[in-house]
Amino acid sequence: MRVRAGRPADAAGLVRLAGQVEHWFGPMVDDPGFHAAVEQQLADGSALVAVDGGGGDGAVGGGGAVVLGGLLVGREPPVCHLHWLVVDAAARGLGLGRALVAEALSRCPAGVRTVEVVTFGADHPGAVASGARAFYERLGFTPAETTAPGPEGGSRQVYRRAL
Repeated sequence: MRVRAGRPADAAGLVRLAGQVEHWFGPMVDDPGFHAAVEQQLADGSALVAVDGGGGDGAVGGGGAVVLGGLLVGREPPVCHLHWLVVDAAARGLGLGRALVAEALSRCPAGVRTVEVVTFGADHPGAVASGARAFYERLGFTPAETTAPGPEGGSRQVYRRAL
């Protein structure tokens, strides 16, 4: 497994992963706006992917690298925002999420003092099932204020880490 900057050809792999988490985040796979956002993040260099080590185009079964995880990042000093982290269900627990976050942190521009992520609120079913809150806490993030509910109506909370 390796983490690298996302490429336009990785869009299909990220959309495939989105299908695995729609029950927590709301519809994405059939949403043209989501596709456009992913494509824009890839074009802007604001997406990271974890791939299986192949060197190809990110398609599943296409002979190239398979996208096993992805992270969309916003870098606006003094804050870096981790917007959307997803790891293939079959690859969870192997350190891909940790590797994606580490790479994002290493790419924060000068002037970034804080990293923020919005994740599930404590009462959201995905908080336990996904392990997201515990995951971010293990990486040194601390719970902060609550924020607007997610598109599926579930509670959300900001997690923050000082650099």
